[in-house]
Amino acid sequence: MNRTLPIPWKPTKAQLLAAHDKHVPDLIAKNLIVLFAGINPGLYTAAIGRHFGRPGNRFWPALHGGGFTPRLFSPFENSLLLDLKFGITNIVERATARADELTNDELRAGGRRLEAKVKRWRPTVVAFVGIGPYRIVSGIKDARVGLQKDLFGGSHAWVLPNPSGLNAHYLPAALAQLFGDLRLWAVAHHGRRRNRKQGLICGTVNQHAELVRDDRGLQVHPGNIRGVKQW
Repeated sequence: MNRTLPIPWKPTKAQLLAAHDKHVPDLIAKNLIVLFAGINPGLYTAAIGRHFGRPGNRFWPALHGGGFTPRLFSPFENSLLLDLKFGITNIVERATARADELTNDELRAGGRRLEAKVKRWRPTVVAFVGIGPYRIVSGIKDARVGLQKDLFGGSHAWVLPNPSGLNAHYLPAALAQLFGDLRLWAVAHHGRRRNRKQGLICGTVNQHAELVRDDRGLQVHPGNIRGVKQW
């Protein structure tokens, strides 16, 4: 889809200070393959209004390295993800200078809002970008990176490492591999989910195809649909 994208720009110090508690709009649509859930926006991200916007954050390189995007996207191109059936939201909406400014209660409340959002939009996978917040939100203290046993809001839950440049536990190549593992599983499962849905639709269409209409109203072909009066 052709669209005019914003020209990248850098916020001033005053704009960064003014970004405290601001929200970044969700990038979301129905039936996405993956909905990424960040912890909350940082000040730089909130100032420019684009997810994972701070220079040095490795989310966009990991996304490309994992095969989610055909090239390295700028945060200012984040809207292009919807064309690929991927989206981004946050557990907590308000922006802070550091994620540790959030309380556990705030994360749990944000998790409940996120769960309601997932139920509404029904992505195949909701991917938590950061294991610590997921453990708080889910109550699963020993959760590990990767596919989770329990569903979240009716969707499969997957945990990724925090791609912040401050996270020294994962080098770029390792992040790309983990993002790639998610993509392969999610795309395959989304395809199976879509095929099951199409199968249900086809079954309904085939059933209705047995119904014919004449001058007496609706007729049913004998023996094909039970429990309906035959003329």
